[in-house]
This record gives sequence, C-alpha cells and structure tokens, in this order.
Amino acid sequence: MWLETADPTVRLTPRQLQLLQIVASFQENQCYSPTIAELAAELNISRSTVFEHIAELRRKGLLSGCPNRARSLSLTCRAQELLSHLSQRSNSGNRNELAGIPLCGKVAAGTPLEAVENVEYLSFACCFGTGELFALEVKGDSMINEDIRQGDYVICRRSDVADNGQLVIAIVDGENATLKRFYKEEGQARLQPANDDYEPIYSDNCRVDAVVVGLVRKLCPR
Repeated sequence: MWLETADPTVRLTPRQLQLLQIVASFQENQCYSPTIAELAAELNISRSTVFEHIAELRRKGLLSGCPNRARSLSLTCRAQELLSHLSQRSNSGNRNELAGIPLCGKVAAGTPLEAVENVEYLSFACCFGTGELFALEVKGDSMINEDIRQGDYVICRRSDVADNGQLVIAIVDGENATLKRFYKEEGQARLQPANDDYEPIYSDNCRVDAVVVGLVRKLCPR
C-alpha cells in the first residue's frame, strides 16, 4: 500500500508518512527531534520496526541525522516539500466534504415511506465508530467469495492486533500490503483469501496494520 506524493519518484507507506509527520511535529512544537523510543510509542510499533522505517526514509532522501546520536533526526528539504504538498491537498476540500455526505432521511426498500428531508451529515466515524479510520480501494478479486469486489472501498481502523478470523490489512515483508482473513498459527501467520484461485499466504514476517470495519461500494447505473 503506497501513498501518492507530488514527486513520482517517492513512494511512501502510511507508516512512513506518519513517522515523517511525527518528526515534523516534534521539531515544530518541541524544537527537538523524537527519540527511537518516542517514535515507537507514538506509532505503537516496535523499535526495530522504527529502525526499518527510518532506514527506508534515509534511502529515499527524506530523513537525515547521525545514527549513533540521540535526537539527531531531521527532515530533508525534500521531505518538507512533500509534507507541505500533502497538507495543501488535504485542506483543499470544501467544508461539506470534511463534514461528510449529506444524510437526508430514510428510504424504504419495501412499503414506501413519506418523503421527509431531514439533513444531517454522514461520516465514517458515525457509521463505524471511533478510532483512526481510513479507506482503501480494493484491487483484485482474492476476496470475491466474501462479496468484496475490485473497486470497492474497505473502511479500516488502525490496529496492530487482530483476532483469529478477522478481516485485516496485513503488511508482509515490511512493505507489501494485502487484504485477507488473519489467522495465527505456530510460528507464523496465515492470510486466507476468499477465492479458490488463490493460495493462502504463510508468513513469519507479517504484521497487522488495520482491521476492516466496513465496506463502501459505488453502484454503476445499468
């Protein structure tokens, strides 16, 4: 799972973007950089995973600093431009888009109801509860037997733990994201598709990034 940036040569995972934003926030509000332990606590991940993300961000030219010196991380000019672009893009929507979709009442799928318009705004938080929510567009058909189709949007809540059988966004080998049913097995995880054309993924290098809490589908006119 990658995020689009202003620079087509730079590809970021959501965690990498979060890490950059935390470093930027520390430098702006505290006037110093976070430690590895502080980054791990903020992101709710292990210190070794933080080291991996930092190494990737250094390789991409977005972070600099002395590896053996505390609070030496700093954003490069390239990273500052990238965060500025993403912030401007995020703020470009109008107020209604930020509030949600207008919820104008109820409609019957059986006996018709009186048409009464009572406008509220429907947001993901309203439908799917609290927590850090985000949406991902589904690519592929590995979950088609659970009626999750290409072009659907899954609504996800950020979490690094999941129960057996939960539908999750899992990160395999540090950077490859997949939507599957999650099962803990001895010494490894099994990521189970819902399509007989696909084999389960077995991995001992897998972490849960989010659990899926909902689905949004665009209906195409016939």
